[in-house]
Amino acid sequence: MTRDWLRPLGATGLSVSPVTLGGGPLGSMPGIFGYDVAERDAIDLVRAVLDSDIRTIDTSNGYSEGESEARIGRAIAEHGGLPDDALVITKVDARGDDYSGDRVRRSLDESRARLGMDYLPVVHLHDPEFHDFDMLTRPGGAVDALIEARERGEIGHVGVAGGDVHEMARYLALGVFDVILVHNRWTLVDRSAGSLLDSAAETGVAVVNAAVLGGGILTSTKTPSSNSRYGYRPARPTTLAAVERMQDVCREWGTDLATAAIRFSTREPRICTTVVGISKTRRIESTIESATVDLPQDFWNELETHVPTAEDWLDAHPQA
Repeated sequence: MTRDWLRPLGATGLSVSPVTLGGGPLGSMPGIFGYDVAERDAIDLVRAVLDSDIRTIDTSNGYSEGESEARIGRAIAEHGGLPDDALVITKVDARGDDYSGDRVRRSLDESRARLGMDYLPVVHLHDPEFHDFDMLTRPGGAVDALIEARERGEIGHVGVAGGDVHEMARYLALGVFDVILVHNRWTLVDRSAGSLLDSAAETGVAVVNAAVLGGGILTSTKTPSSNSRYGYRPARPTTLAAVERMQDVCREWGTDLATAAIRFSTREPRICTTVVGISKTRRIESTIESATVDLPQDFWNELETHVPTAEDWLDAHPQA
């Protein structure tokens, strides 16, 4: 693999690898991911990534109460600094119910200190769907605080990262974001984000796609019988059935479900980079292989016949 696989991150002028290291597991969140990650292991993993063809890392102020950022920062320091072609993306987070402009400014300060980076090239407004839209978008609020930080040169580009696509569309329509991150909504079994991806493409907003394994259900090591959750909630029976059928198709074509799930995202032209959580150094190269594998169109056509209908997607209907 050579570094010529880099792609533009929309109109930002930045480049990203098709695969981005997901920082969620790095701080160790066993309640979400089902396993612990030791500090030394996380640091060694990030250092290995910095020496690999994966050039993009995604994290957040709120992951493990800042431990993900802190471990990434330690890895960068041990590595002797961030390579010129590597990009670290983070997110501002609320503190409890506080998602004020002041909270955003404190979140940025915390992230800079943990990562050891005076300048943050891309910062997302994280999980805004769990807070009042009018509060976050009012003058002097969270969105304004991010825009002001961009204008001051403290951050380079402003993004919004969340789940529910109906709420994400409201933020995208503001016309102030350079990047949008969606999770669990453009996968083998859920296409909720289709219209959002179209809107982003039309307006020149970069798209980052995350949680393409649906929380683990779309892997080759966990079957629906052992993992019945999708998108942090119980999976619908139709989704479980679709996963089982897709596993069979993958076996017939000599591949596996996790590879198909990652490649499904990286082959989508509307998506700039795909965030994949990696907790073991040995998985770096296999993830890169999954992101670039050449699978025939007939394989994708067959998988497509098993996609659940829109009624079974996470965001089939706007939330009341």
